[in-house]
Amino acid sequence: MCRHLAWLGRPRSVADLVLQPPSSLLVQSYAPRRQRYGTVNADGWGVGFYAEGRDEPVRWRSARPLWADPSFASVAPVLRSGCVLAAVRSATVGMPLEESAVAPFTDGRVLLSHNGRVDRAALPPVRDAESTVDSALLAALVFDRGLSAIADVVREVAAGDPGARLNLLVADGHRLLATTWGDTLSVLVTAEGTALASEPWDDDPAWSDIPDHHLIEVTPDGVLLTPLEPA
Repeated sequence: MCRHLAWLGRPRSVADLVLQPPSSLLVQSYAPRRQRYGTVNADGWGVGFYAEGRDEPVRWRSARPLWADPSFASVAPVLRSGCVLAAVRSATVGMPLEESAVAPFTDGRVLLSHNGRVDRAALPPVRDAESTVDSALLAALVFDRGLSAIADVVREVAAGDPGARLNLLVADGHRLLATTWGDTLSVLVTAEGTALASEPWDDDPAWSDIPDHHLIEVTPDGVLLTPLEPA
């Protein structure tokens, strides 16, 4: 359970994406408008982005609420990127509250966030997970299988846990991938780039809701939606 967003397009400041919109990720940390599970997202936050001249992503994560981190708020306006992924966390009951449990997770090349929950017993063994939380284990599974297998991973995990919610959001510096499986996701296409978000950060009518059980790919050429049928 969390709220997350990603941006691909013209470089923008992290503050412009995460802190400044009227229903920003900051606001969604304490007053989400469309959250189906949980009421606040106060169990940590994370931002990852790709900086010019670096192949590997940069991350900043914390187990504190986003509203309680003035240092991030002071630095975010000068952090700029054309590919950003950010999340605020509402921890599943019984899961640890620690920085390593907060998205985005990475294998050193790719950033991944998970909005939802899954029974850890339904996941096959994985290596190099950043945390014991369900989202970190799921991220490690995706990294192990590769991004081309993300649809198969979602179907396989859902077959093992029919109650799983598997909204994934992935960035690799050049494209975004996402799945809708049990929770909300919206898309905003502008002349400057494309945003994917658990819920719109403002009331711009250009936002569109993505149907459940879909795979979404965002590239500089556009947005592609592919149905994901249950296994």
